[in-house]
Amino acid sequence: MDINTIATSTTRSTSIQTADNSSGTKISSDFETFLKMLTVQMQNQDPLNPVDSADYATQLATFSGVEQQVQTNDLLRSLVGQSGTGGLAQLAGWVGMQARAAVPAYYDGGPVSVVPKVQSGADAAQLVVFNDTGAEVQRLDIGLDNQAIAWNGLRVNGQQMPDGYYRFETVSYALGEVVANNTAEIYATVSEVQVRNGANTLVLSGGRTVAASEVTAVRDAALS
Repeated sequence: MDINTIATSTTRSTSIQTADNSSGTKISSDFETFLKMLTVQMQNQDPLNPVDSADYATQLATFSGVEQQVQTNDLLRSLVGQSGTGGLAQLAGWVGMQARAAVPAYYDGGPVSVVPKVQSGADAAQLVVFNDTGAEVQRLDIGLDNQAIAWNGLRVNGQQMPDGYYRFETVSYALGEVVANNTAEIYATVSEVQVRNGANTLVLSGGRTVAASEVTAVRDAALS
């Protein structure tokens, strides 16, 4: 039996097991098969031209190395999974609280807490409101202190804007010229926390999602 044939067969089998989720168990079984094949090879070798013992050692070392790599990969996947679950458990305390992020807000008739981002050095600023289609629906003069504003969704004539998502931008002016357009942040209640594509994600009121890493502040909803 040819050594190269055995080595090729073993490598191909190992590659298949690595791709399988239960590779740890199957690698162990495959290693036993490998030892049996190696024993048969030793029993059937040409006594006048025996295989060099170094070749056997090389085969064993190669297979053992692959086995260790598979086990290491399984351990890393386990640690990553535990890390994500642990982070999710910590974020569970955010449910019912308000998270701040630069995302559109869902308006359903109640006030939306908006945090402007006025450019440093500006002498005037406006809050510009866009609906879900991207159309500008309102423009309000605001202060320069970047304090949260309660946007009530009312037009100049007192009519209420329709329910839906609204995006906010801060336009900063200096000497009458626009110097910056910055996305304003909003506070929204966290209704759920999830893991999506390996990242901790918050589901906000209205159904919009945001990565936990994009949240800049969290506050008690009762204090808002």
